[in-house]
Amino acid sequence: MSEQKRVLIAYSGGLDTSCILVWLIEQGYEVLAYMADLGQEEDFEAAKEKALKIGAKKVFIEDLRREFVEELIFPAIQANAIYENVYLLGTSLARPIIARRQIEIAIKENCQYVSHGCTGKGNDQVRFELAYYALKPDIKVIAPWRIREFYERFPGREALLVYAAEKGVPVVQTASKPWSTDENLFHISYEAGVLEDPNETPPKDMWKLTVDPEEAPNTPERITITFDKGIPTKVVNHNDGTTETDILNLFIYLNTLARRNGIGRIDIVENRFIGIKSRGCYETPGGTILRTAHIDLEGLVLDRQVRALRDQFVTPQFSQLLYNGQYFSPEREFLTASLLESQKSVNGEVKLKLYKGNVIVEGRKSDTEKLYDMDESSMSIQGGFTPDDSEGFIKIQSIRLKKWGKKFYSN
Repeated sequence: MSEQKRVLIAYSGGLDTSCILVWLIEQGYEVLAYMADLGQEEDFEAAKEKALKIGAKKVFIEDLRREFVEELIFPAIQANAIYENVYLLGTSLARPIIARRQIEIAIKENCQYVSHGCTGKGNDQVRFELAYYALKPDIKVIAPWRIREFYERFPGREALLVYAAEKGVPVVQTASKPWSTDENLFHISYEAGVLEDPNETPPKDMWKLTVDPEEAPNTPERITITFDKGIPTKVVNHNDGTTETDILNLFIYLNTLARRNGIGRIDIVENRFIGIKSRGCYETPGGTILRTAHIDLEGLVLDRQVRALRDQFVTPQFSQLLYNGQYFSPEREFLTASLLESQKSVNGEVKLKLYKGNVIVEGRKSDTEKLYDMDESSMSIQGGFTPDDSEGFIKIQSIRLKKWGKKFYSN
């Protein structure tokens, strides 16, 4: 090449991206590496040294935890976001933050290319690349696992291990744990390996973040979470008096509570955006607590029709676009505006009991939102509601049903 081309790779430090880094150098590229700190348990300095040792010209390590919580995690809680009624979207939520910073660095460092280590069968290739193209439409993407020369040369893990040995790439042998993981502050995912049989029970030693619910403490922990416009602003532990108000520390603390009480495990078969069914196991500790509390508080303070519209439209659409990698899109901006409007009244507190894998709501209150009237709802007093009015309400509602019933049920 007359002028060496520069590529910024999203680097994890694992076998795949380490081999891809070396392979890109072998193809004649000048390679820079980028790692996002999203709260995963990782020795970032060791990973940086490794990347430099195997040929990276520069290594960027970016602490993105706070913006991850502010910009993705908390809006997902406001939306009660969920995919196929089970998955809380931990991997999906992280990708926009990672991709955005990667593009920013690529622009600053004059990189014509960006690269990633996503497989050609998964969702993440879509998520990363749609984000890249939205943020910098003229960027060029190198996706090795979709390049025939690459995937035919490296048909499996053994071929990568041989290549790593030939090139002096240090690797950690993980044959004793045959599954693939992705971790961040919100969750950890497990797939592939022994989990590809959907009827294979996950090994007990697979779960990393949470204790087995059967082995969780016999004494429940009781906490109160305060919300302002659907955003958690304070957590109080009534067992030991701990209080957290900083948004990042608050979320980390909820993770701590959930992990030691065995909260947040799921095991599902999901439909990938690309069209393949996939079995995945997930641990989403703090997120599970927050979603439960937020949904409960909305029952107290959110207008019925606003909640119905949000549940029927905003929640499923917001969840779907997160899963499908369409965060940087006009529809996401539209949905976010609707979401923020729906959360203006979601202010108050929720009392919770954490016990052996369960998040149990024990009470809720709001000092500012007065949609709930105890006297009006009482079974003991009328409280301003005239029961006679229900007579006319029922008559009006029954008009069309009587006509329908006469046609289909009358003899």
